[in-house]
Amino acid sequence: MQIGSNIYRESIDEVRAMATRRRFIGVAAATMISARINKRAWAADTKTGVPMRTLGHTGEKVSMVGIGGYHLARPGVEEDESIRIVRTGLDQGINFLDNCWDYNNGESEIRMGKALRDGYRQKAFLMTKIDGRNKATAASQINDSLKRLQTDHVDLLQFHEVIRDTDPDRIFAAGGALEAVLEAKKAGKLRYIGFTGHKSPDIHLKMLSTASAHQFTFDSVQMPLNVMDHHFNSFEAKVLPVLQKQNIGVLGMKPMGDPFILQSKTVTAVECLHYSMNLPTSVVITGCDSLKILQQALDAARSFQPMGKQEVAALLAKTGKAAQSGEFEMYKSSHHFDGTYQNPQWLG
Repeated sequence: MQIGSNIYRESIDEVRAMATRRRFIGVAAATMISARINKRAWAADTKTGVPMRTLGHTGEKVSMVGIGGYHLARPGVEEDESIRIVRTGLDQGINFLDNCWDYNNGESEIRMGKALRDGYRQKAFLMTKIDGRNKATAASQINDSLKRLQTDHVDLLQFHEVIRDTDPDRIFAAGGALEAVLEAKKAGKLRYIGFTGHKSPDIHLKMLSTASAHQFTFDSVQMPLNVMDHHFNSFEAKVLPVLQKQNIGVLGMKPMGDPFILQSKTVTAVECLHYSMNLPTSVVITGCDSLKILQQALDAARSFQPMGKQEVAALLAKTGKAAQSGEFEMYKSSHHFDGTYQNPQWLG
């Protein structure tokens, strides 16, 4: 994405006002989104049956479901199993791979890099993330990631954990991380640029408005989109309409609250995946730490049908009470998932 293209000129107050005006209340939100989805036709790969979607204004085709990188190297997962998960996913029609510079001290990227040997890199739309907020730290992390992933470029690079009110200004400042990312893009080390965060939709809105002020438009935004987010400090209500207006690719993450939503005993894993797929997401990223869980994700993608008003209402009714306090969305309500909070040196 070139600076100056698709400029989004509204101030942060205007962005927030727009989000407020468009904030959907209760089931109406999911109903409106479902109505839009029913008008869309997503083509499935004729060999694998996995539906493909378009990544916003990039025009890239990505699988409805993507493999999360963190789980590939979590304790108890052997390297051989991680490689099998990635390669089986790619063979079965998943092309979107998620990762991050800091996942498991780099082991997640190392394992994915090994999995992408022998021609598998060509099958993948590869994404990773960096934590650095200044130019030098960001540049170093980009190079580390490319080395671990055994590739000369990633398809998408994202600023990770935009969870502090100060993050947008640091990234866009003179000498900030964006400078390193733009230089890396010019050098052919990455193709598209996005950001992620899980803490507050208001911080996402600030990141978008800061980008606008610098005449920059992101290619993708990653955020929690699930059956409980709908009810509590909702990215779906506040951020999703803004992304749709700008035609920015929507990356849904934490469909099961990683994994606390399942612990609430209110919904099943497939219901969680289908709800997130029912939103206008380009891809729903889910952690796969076994071939069984990978198969669950594949089955959910292949069996997905747009949900009607009554189906959405019934599903949200199951989670409404449990979602009210944020107890099962710990990434919003605690520092449990905040790697850069625990390791501020990663920011530079």
